[in-house]
Amino acid sequence: MPAPFFTRPQAHQALMRSSGEALRAACLSLGFVSFLPSLALAQTAPLVVAPAATEIDNSKLDAALFYQLLIGEIELRSGEAGTAYQVLLDAARKSKDPQLFRRATDIALQGRAGDQALAAASAWRTALPTSIEAHRYVIQLLVVLNRVPETADVMKSLLNITPAPELVAQIYGLPRFFGRAADRAAAARAVEQALRPHAGGNNTPAVQNAVAVTQGRSLLMAGDAPGALALAQRAHSQDPASEGAALLSLEMMPGTAGAEALVQSYLKSQPQSDDIRTVYSRVLTSSQRLADALVQIEAVTRNQPNHAAPWLMQGALQLELRRPAEATAALTKFVALTQSGPPAGARAVEAAAVEENEEAPAPDQGLTQAWLMLAQAAELQKDAPAAEAWLAKITNPAQALAVQTRRASLLAKQGKLKEARELIRKTPEASDSDARAKLMAEVQLLRELKQWTDAAALLNAANAKFPEDIDLIYEESMIAEKLNRMEDMERLLRRVMVLKPDHQHAHNALGYSLAERNLRLSEAKALIQKALEIAPGEPFITDSLGWVEYRLGNRAESLRLLRGAYQSRPDVEIAAHLGEVLWVNGDFEEARRILRDAKSRDASNEVLIETLARLKVDL
Repeated sequence: MPAPFFTRPQAHQALMRSSGEALRAACLSLGFVSFLPSLALAQTAPLVVAPAATEIDNSKLDAALFYQLLIGEIELRSGEAGTAYQVLLDAARKSKDPQLFRRATDIALQGRAGDQALAAASAWRTALPTSIEAHRYVIQLLVVLNRVPETADVMKSLLNITPAPELVAQIYGLPRFFGRAADRAAAARAVEQALRPHAGGNNTPAVQNAVAVTQGRSLLMAGDAPGALALAQRAHSQDPASEGAALLSLEMMPGTAGAEALVQSYLKSQPQSDDIRTVYSRVLTSSQRLADALVQIEAVTRNQPNHAAPWLMQGALQLELRRPAEATAALTKFVALTQSGPPAGARAVEAAAVEENEEAPAPDQGLTQAWLMLAQAAELQKDAPAAEAWLAKITNPAQALAVQTRRASLLAKQGKLKEARELIRKTPEASDSDARAKLMAEVQLLRELKQWTDAAALLNAANAKFPEDIDLIYEESMIAEKLNRMEDMERLLRRVMVLKPDHQHAHNALGYSLAERNLRLSEAKALIQKALEIAPGEPFITDSLGWVEYRLGNRAESLRLLRGAYQSRPDVEIAAHLGEVLWVNGDFEEARRILRDAKSRDASNEVLIETLARLKVDL
């Protein structure tokens, strides 16, 4: 248990009476010199005779103040943080040295004395009113201490002392102070108050634009998406080339109507903005709108054919869309560019991210991802030797399970299921998370081969080992559905909804299963609509809603929904549903075209096979 922060306020007085040489020797022997600021070290440096023409910069620190700093460090090393804080803060006030103010503040923070840390930072700001760092410390401490309204005046002062060339960046950075604020609404009000002097027409367009975007981001953090969108639209109307407005709109996708239209308008005016296109593609991918995401990343690779990262994204999307030949072409391009090194002047597209903390994969990691996907593409093309050749390139131990899983899939498709499962089970594991990952890999292998009974047994054991694991419960429900154990499936899905009420896949899965069996259609529709509220625009959920509308006899609405889902994600099962509704509606040629394309991509898909048999469609 740490000692109380304040313990011996007068303890340093006796030490002050010690001789100077003894103190200096103690300092050197204990290693405290490294803790002292540079101006203190100047006092102990050997004498150097400067040239006559050179002006000597004498230290502002006299001997008494130097010993005071030394005492503070000794007290801190002795566990007397409170005394060290008082001594160093007093020294900081005397010297007005920013390093000492920072040191006193940090000592208080390490001792979890928030009020004392704020007092030191406030003293720092008072002593050095043009110190940007002091202002930032005060703002951050006020947020930590849940005194958010008080940050408004400090932020206003911070902006006033910021040099004009840095003002826009400073404005954009304000919301970062409130990432952990408990009262986000109060934070938004504080930001708005601080920015008020900079919102008028007497400021530059760039500053006004930054103000609108920053206020919008603060409102979005507070949960006011409509207000945030209105400000993004204002910024975009002021400057259609505003990247900040586009990024803010991307943060609001997919849940805010109108946000995507602003992003598209921005890209229309800035067709070469590949950083925004890359982020847009990621957002679309996370919403399962893979076809739309592919359009954006293909534009990036056209604009920057010699930049590697977009080719990796393009290959991943092509693979997910079951286009192995196209995926192979994109991924081999990525490998070639990565191994040859980045081209001179290549733009860092990967640096752009909605959350501003996303990082591009390291080259070795990117190559590993590419080789794994190339192996999967070869497997889809039934080229086992090529798949193994790609896997053989991977030597990263962290990817051992991924490599063995792909090899297991190759073995299983050769009829060697027992050997395939054993290969996964023998993969080394260092933690429970490794054991869980192996279970999931084996379940996925069994699912691919439609070994539902074995998969159910494995998941039942896994759920006993990892109780309350939402992903495992959900997987078990899906296997129960395949085994036509509807009561078990519903029980498991309802459990997932209790554990995670915003689990859109659980709501969608139960709703779709009911619709597929023509049961409780009103309830099925309500479940699917709930899933869409959680994940607006998600193609598979939109497909489910289109299917339940078809079951309810609403063909026009069904077609509208299914066309939208298929456009965003031309998946084989979505194609089967759309093809069936078109066929029943009498649009035979379009139905054949869509069903023929689906069959060319995955002729073994169960839903497609059942649809073609039921409709007796001749392709």
